[in-house]
Amino acid sequence: MPVFNIHHITRYEYDRPIKESVNEIRIYPYVCREQEALYHQLNITGSPEVFQQKDYWGNLTGMFNLMPAHRELVIESKLIVRTLGVQPAWDQPSTSEDLRLAVADNLNLLELARSSEPELEQRLAVEVANFFQPGQTVASIVSACAGYIYREFQYLKGITSVETTVAEILEIRSGVCQDFAHLMLELLRQIDIPCRYVSGYICPNKNGMRGEGATHAWVEAWIPGSGWAGIDPTNNVWVTDTHVKLAVGRNFGDCTPVKGTFRGLARQSLSVYVSVGYEDGQTIEDINKVKLGGTPGGEEIPEYIDQEDQQQQ
Repeated sequence: MPVFNIHHITRYEYDRPIKESVNEIRIYPYVCREQEALYHQLNITGSPEVFQQKDYWGNLTGMFNLMPAHRELVIESKLIVRTLGVQPAWDQPSTSEDLRLAVADNLNLLELARSSEPELEQRLAVEVANFFQPGQTVASIVSACAGYIYREFQYLKGITSVETTVAEILEIRSGVCQDFAHLMLELLRQIDIPCRYVSGYICPNKNGMRGEGATHAWVEAWIPGSGWAGIDPTNNVWVTDTHVKLAVGRNFGDCTPVKGTFRGLARQSLSVYVSVGYEDGQTIEDINKVKLGGTPGGEEIPEYIDQEDQQQQ
């Protein structure tokens, strides 16, 4: 049962003072049987009071308002977590009929089986035909979908953003973990398989994986007789004890580590530092600098500006 030491710093900087920065954070370890938090410390500029509650999807969510004028907002999370190696029996021989019966009276699963991109139905159907065959077990369909994305789409940083659509991913056939998770969600939902987006970290292991040491994203699919089973299309693996989960939802928007709004006319920039240390002393670090929305001098713009955390790797 490995133990990981995770240090996550989100830093917003502004070219002039802003105030009333209202934020929502989902950087708490998800409560589930696959992991346990041994220690968690949260440090925020100005030490505002953080109100916590569970959201619709069961994620622990913090909300705070930094009222005084400031030119920097730093949100620091120090987490020690043990992964327990308890994974669902994803190889259950359940069929599409088993899935239909399981979903029929479950509003939550029905919602997660509904496509967010109905206008892409025909294009997605073409992709689905490349890996789906009627009569397969639900788990084999999910595995085939992850394998298809892994083979047919190139892992390439820097060409997509948090606003990249599934239609654009289908065109450029490239992206990072967030893009592959969104694509897999829409492909599985075309076959009426309930599935949800997962945000978290992928921690060091001996084989090495794409996205190690950074924020990461993958998918959980509902397997009748087993429950939620995680699969990582970026690495074409069912999740292991190196995956640490923060939040779940229909898509990235439900799981954004930090999002909010502030009052003021300012250019903002964002940098995110993540360090993941293994118990043997191995550490992997990642720094991601992102330029966010700007405000050219003299231009009339709304006083309230949104800010959102960076794309996952």
